[in-house]
Amino acid sequence: MSDLFSSPFVVPVAGCVMILGLGIAGIYSEIRNKELRSQERISMLNRGVPLADIERMMRSATEEEKKVRDPLRSLGNARRTAIVLISMGIGVGIFGLLLFAILQIRPTLIVPAAGVISLCIGLGFLVDYNMQKRELSRFGMEVD
Repeated sequence: MSDLFSSPFVVPVAGCVMILGLGIAGIYSEIRNKELRSQERISMLNRGVPLADIERMMRSATEEEKKVRDPLRSLGNARRTAIVLISMGIGVGIFGLLLFAILQIRPTLIVPAAGVISLCIGLGFLVDYNMQKRELSRFGMEVD
């Protein structure tokens, strides 16, 4: 039994199983949600609720889920995410360089490389923030 878990293929196989499991769970959840909505419709019809009222109530529930997002909120989220990722990248990079300076072990330079990854993702969010800000200014919304 211990040979099974010491195999180098355990992590990739577990990852693939997890991805498949999440996909199946998502599909099942969507099917179950549709089933519950149809059961709600049937129970309303059995109680004598007119079909027009049922459609109006069900439509309002789905329309609330698909509301238009506030562009300023999206802009703020992009800026906040950029700041957090850039700060995290700088912090992890400095930590990795200090760790290398203290231990003098070359493989510890992997840590600053991980910091560079989050730093670059944060810079991507910053570029996205500036692009969203430019698009909003084209529509006449000035953002500071």
